[in-house]
Amino acid sequence: MLLYLHGFRSSPQSQKATLMARAMHERGLEQDWSCPQLPASPRRALELGHYLIERAIDQRSLDPQRELVVVGSSLGGYYASCLAEHWKCRAVLLNPVVHAARDLATQVGEHTQFHSDSPFHFLPEYVDELAEMAVGRPAHPERYYLLAAKGDEVLDWREMADWFAGSNGRILDGGDHGISDFDRWLPEVMEFALAPG
Repeated sequence: MLLYLHGFRSSPQSQKATLMARAMHERGLEQDWSCPQLPASPRRALELGHYLIERAIDQRSLDPQRELVVVGSSLGGYYASCLAEHWKCRAVLLNPVVHAARDLATQVGEHTQFHSDSPFHFLPEYVDELAEMAVGRPAHPERYYLLAAKGDEVLDWREMADWFAGSNGRILDGGDHGISDFDRWLPEVMEFALAPG
């Protein structure tokens, strides 16, 4: 099962999520793809991730350590690392947020999503929720694949590289926060994600 968690203000319609969904479809693995719209509350977003994993365990006898890969972009990468440490599964992180409470504290207020005009509020207590769910550095960085762009205009790639030292993946020269050339790296990402656990 691939569980994709989108970033702040993003959605399942993001470029990276769409490309990965198509790659799963082309392999006949649609039933192993999950990409929910995440609520604004970090606590509720993480609860949704746990729920989807627990449901797959109950309904399909999913073995998280062998058959689950959590993919996360930006803030979704922070959630993905929280889930990966809990379930001891593999994770793919795409320009992930490392210090979420610090970085998202500047985002308190009203926003719209990139793929919708619907407003949502990022409340002050959400910053506390991010701090409470922090898990620290990965216990087993070899279970992670990190794709970090030096040209990320939102987050510091050096923090990602340091935090996930020892992981698989690559540091991209240039690039941007959205990894707009993600199609170039998709085969490598899918190879890691679909490798036997």
